[in-house]
Amino acid sequence: MSEIIEPIANMASELNRLPGIGKKTAQRLAYFVASMPLEDVRSLAVALWEGRKAIRFCETCGNYAASDTCAICGDPARHNGQICVVRDPRDVAAMERMHEYTGLYHVLHGTLSPMDGIGPDQIRIKELLSRLETEPVEEVILATNPDVEGEATASYLARLLKPMGVRCTRIAHGVPVGGDLEYTDEVTLQKALEGRREIG
Repeated sequence: MSEIIEPIANMASELNRLPGIGKKTAQRLAYFVASMPLEDVRSLAVALWEGRKAIRFCETCGNYAASDTCAICGDPARHNGQICVVRDPRDVAAMERMHEYTGLYHVLHGTLSPMDGIGPDQIRIKELLSRLETEPVEEVILATNPDVEGEATASYLARLLKPMGVRCTRIAHGVPVGGDLEYTDEVTLQKALEGRREIG
């Protein structure tokens, strides 16, 4: 069996470092890149390099931005008294895909996880509290993931925010549309029951 030549092996090794890219997929991508015209490969490499170099964090919310302030924080129409707290910039992108939420965001860049040595000082909680002292905020929506760390972070923030007199809400978690109760885990069912609302 022939060995993979070193340049392809090196490309596959680097691609394998990306999340969700296993060894076989990395190898397939490396072979695809090897078959591309050199100019196309250069364009891809330049786009990745220049794109990464241009990305910074918004000074206000911590989201990815191309300048000091992201487009959301820079939009006066978004300053409606709501701040949605999320774990990372990917969560902002997910929320924005709905085209329903019209407020601002605050990106924590992590969640509390004492087992991993991540406490309140390792994520952007101080920055959130500073914003609440300087911006007219009526509601903070806690939209961290419904896992152990996300729930712990939401509970911690709710306790911190209560004395500040800011309305603090948690996004509902429950059975996904099209899901079967039979295959839904107990925690999800419990959250769905707790988040029930009146109809009719």
